[in-house]
Amino acid sequence: MSNLIAVPTSPAPDILRCAYMELVVTDLAASRHFYVDVLGLVVTEEDDEAIYLRSFEEFIHHNLVLRKGPIAAVAAFSFRVRSPHDVDAAEAFYTELGCQTQRRSTGFVTGIGDSLRVVDPLGFPYEFFYETEHVERLAWRYDLQTPGCLVRLDHFNQVTPDVSRAVGFMESLGFRVTEDIRDDEGTVYAAWVRRKATVHDTAMTGGDGPRMHHVAFATHEKHNIIAICDKLGALRMSDCIERGPGRHGVSNAFYLYLRDPDGHRVEIYTQDYYTGDPDNPLVSWDVHDNQRRDWWGGAVVPSWYKEASLVLDLDGNPQPVIARVEPNEMEETIGADGFSYTRKGDTSEGFKLGHQL
Repeated sequence: MSNLIAVPTSPAPDILRCAYMELVVTDLAASRHFYVDVLGLVVTEEDDEAIYLRSFEEFIHHNLVLRKGPIAAVAAFSFRVRSPHDVDAAEAFYTELGCQTQRRSTGFVTGIGDSLRVVDPLGFPYEFFYETEHVERLAWRYDLQTPGCLVRLDHFNQVTPDVSRAVGFMESLGFRVTEDIRDDEGTVYAAWVRRKATVHDTAMTGGDGPRMHHVAFATHEKHNIIAICDKLGALRMSDCIERGPGRHGVSNAFYLYLRDPDGHRVEIYTQDYYTGDPDNPLVSWDVHDNQRRDWWGGAVVPSWYKEASLVLDLDGNPQPVIARVEPNEMEETIGADGFSYTRKGDTSEGFKLGHQL
């Protein structure tokens, strides 16, 4: 596969970070209960059609939009850019690629100013914006914070049938790869790419796509994630837990994966590492290494590999899902994700973290 996407002559927009996701949900009240009453996200605004939510350390209007619709899907992966000029740059960049674009004036999305929505060459709906309404940052409002307080939007994770092609395109947008998973033949199964100085703003995971694997919110510490698990248990909602808690090998972060009432996957995430130096080394993991997904060697449930959310085009229609034709990671790893020690080579000299390139 891997037909590389041409790099436009127009400069790429200067992307700062992932900023928010717009989810389409089928039952707004049920979603509000999950994200607000259970997970504790803060309501900035709401009406009968949409709820705008933010995390406790955020100062922009929202990190998550829940919009009522007929089919559960993702309407936008939204990134903030450095200046208003970069919205223009994004339009020129994607127009040169022949992508569908839609310029949205201030007020089209509540809390967001002039913005551009596109369907990128990989089939994902992206948004780029700079102007936004500022709201109260609640980092000091300890009277409002819960034991499982969500403090930041950390990243997205996207499912695509050709990871190498996706990585090449993201690099043309100025993203840098921090970690990946590959085999001895050079097949890349997943890659983590960043703009802010963390492990990732988004990840490209191999599979049938375009689809959204998960959206991730950060807590300060591991105990905050344990508190969320305790709360879900007390509410008799433990069936929302799909996987974890545990620690990833990739990113070194502590994690928990939940499914919302529509099946959208949400990761709760904490304690990855700084990646901002220009010579930050790439960490590359062997696909057969059972510790890359879970540091403790725990098995990964099949749904985590197979299931993901549909994404929409700019007219609100579901994008067709293209099957992955390269080797499927689930076929490679469903057995290797048990407690067997699968790393190749002699381990008598001590632990080696995959291999670093």
